[in-house]
Amino acid sequence: MRSRHAAAERAAAGGLLRERFPILGRSVNGRPLVYLDSAATTQKPEAVIAAEAAYYRTSNANVHRGLHTLGDEATRLYEGCRSAVAGWLAVAPAQVSIQRSATAAINLVARGWDHHLKDGDAILVTEMEHHANFVPWQMLAARRKLELRVLPVTDGGELDLARLDDLLDGRVKIVAIGHVSNVLGTVNPVAEICGRARDVGALTLVDAAQSVGHRPLAFADTGADLLVFSAHKCYGPMGLGFLVGRPEVLAELEPLEGGGEMIEWVRLEGTTWAEVPHRFEAGTPNVAAAAAFPAAIALLEELGLADVRAHEQELTGYALEKLAALDGLVIFGPGDPARRGGLVSFHDPQVHPHDLSTILDQLGIAVRAGHHCAQPLHRRLGVVATTRASFGVYTARDEIDALVAGILEARKVFAP
Repeated sequence: MRSRHAAAERAAAGGLLRERFPILGRSVNGRPLVYLDSAATTQKPEAVIAAEAAYYRTSNANVHRGLHTLGDEATRLYEGCRSAVAGWLAVAPAQVSIQRSATAAINLVARGWDHHLKDGDAILVTEMEHHANFVPWQMLAARRKLELRVLPVTDGGELDLARLDDLLDGRVKIVAIGHVSNVLGTVNPVAEICGRARDVGALTLVDAAQSVGHRPLAFADTGADLLVFSAHKCYGPMGLGFLVGRPEVLAELEPLEGGGEMIEWVRLEGTTWAEVPHRFEAGTPNVAAAAAFPAAIALLEELGLADVRAHEQELTGYALEKLAALDGLVIFGPGDPARRGGLVSFHDPQVHPHDLSTILDQLGIAVRAGHHCAQPLHRRLGVVATTRASFGVYTARDEIDALVAGILEARKVFAP
């Protein structure tokens, strides 16, 4: 992939390197699998599957502990993941903490920044946040008697930046914002918001779970103090997430968990912490997942993230066009695919999302139905649930055609 035109051609022809993803060759309910749920988790290429299996077959040992060959190999693989992520996001390895998920990383920050807060301070989040970037701050606000402020969403599915001046003042000590909405697809201006937050002295955290691996992105581009993402949403294994931060901010963050690996010295009188980032990595980590994730990074670098982004944008534009042609279908989020990530959420007044998902599954089509861990946003949209189709490097145009045909089939059942 070396151009937007090439990405569009491959989208029409059958996706990008589809043959490298073995699960896509299976059938569901006697139909070829059409996987349109990549925002929930991406499928895994053979190289990732093989790398995780190879760790267990040849190098299974705990890390940073055993002075033997297997322990050295496991440690090299684990730290190799940290280095690969660092190179990917253009930071130093010491700026990357390996966590079990993006959710775990956000909870670490919500607890670990506690000592910088006082009663009456405020936290600013947005109305479109995934629960993972909403509930931990809600819990922190309740625990510390803080004010939780919410930046609203416009009718067009974008953040109401006109309200930012009213909400972002010197009392705000933390600003947490998603880069790309997992419901609306909206690409938020995180660099602008983080810059304005820094002007009032607030810590900034960007949830990049829907953007890392889907577009070119260096940590510095976000303007954030801290960034989180998960491996499984960018073609890597489950059970692996990352916290990336500015060195001076990470140095001020307290660990959430205590135990092995995160200590320097333990004495009866007290304990001292290991250096950043190891102080945030208590217990035995998911070494197998860490050993496998660099294979996903290598695949995305081979494809070229600019072309991955072009592919998703082309598919999103095609999906918006085809879905908009269905009478009565309500599509949420910006109408311009350049302002969206690779997903489309919609509501069909004729078929409940759960019923629609069931019918589509019978046709071999996997979509997501529900509130997508974003209930405050769905209340703003005026619906209990939506149906979401989301795309990956393996998604082809004809799969979107299959989705449209499946919606029409469901309408025959529920609204004959």
